[in-house]
Amino acid sequence: TYVKLVYYSIFAIWYGFVGSLADLTMVNSSWTKGHIQYLWKLAGKVHVVFPPVDTKSLKDLPTIKRENIIISIGQFRPEKDHTLQLQSFAKLLEMYDGAMKKVGAKLVLIGSCRGEDDQERVDQLQKLARELGIQDDVTFVLNQPYSVLKDYLLRASVGIHTMWNEHFGIGVVEMMAAGLVTVAHNSGGPKSDIIQRPWDFKSMPMLDSEKPTGCLASTAEEYATAMYEILKRDESSKEIDDIRRCGRKSAERFSDEVFMDSFKETMLTSSLLKNRPRLIFFWQR
Repeated sequence: TYVKLVYYSIFAIWYGFVGSLADLTMVNSSWTKGHIQYLWKLAGKVHVVFPPVDTKSLKDLPTIKRENIIISIGQFRPEKDHTLQLQSFAKLLEMYDGAMKKVGAKLVLIGSCRGEDDQERVDQLQKLARELGIQDDVTFVLNQPYSVLKDYLLRASVGIHTMWNEHFGIGVVEMMAAGLVTVAHNSGGPKSDIIQRPWDFKSMPMLDSEKPTGCLASTAEEYATAMYEILKRDESSKEIDDIRRCGRKSAERFSDEVFMDSFKETMLTSSLLKNRPRLIFFWQR
């Protein structure tokens, strides 16, 4: 409505003004950096500091004997778009006379429910799975400990992420670090920073520095095609092995150690630690 448009316009102006007063600004992706620079037009330098991801405990998981399991990681919130995941998986099972259904492809949605609203959302997703006729091939794993997640990261072959314009995407990095070939949404942080060399399903470059680290998609058709191209290849396929290896190496850019170094460097080179005039009120003297 017009009233909401006016409200958000005023809010954006004040948001930008307040943000421009910050002495130091750190953001979690280059996509977020562009977003903040657009809103905070008067802001000084904006520093990208990627959030820490526990890649160390995942990078040693073996990539052999993986199953035809596709997993997603994320809270059951509307913006995560689990609906698109179910629609994509349904299309995958229909492709090429049900080739992926014949080899037992499964979709596992792993996440937490914050309350009744999230649980209702899960109920609706389960209903949609039944309507799509894929309920026997879809599993919902709710509110489980990290050990359960890690077990699925060990068994799965493919990771899927469908949130539009997510600022970063920790789940995407976790799946890559665990050796999954990951299909992320073609937007936001996953596109700008995480999967910088998406696979086009054609010939593989010779140099590791040019090889793909995952896949990007936007529509159900694109997701289904990407998952099919991954799963139709044997796990011993050199193409799949190269993507797993390069994706895992790329994920190390977001490790706890890299975060600590980046955070310290940003702090030490900022003006926060430099002596400068400070406004003092009379009652502080």
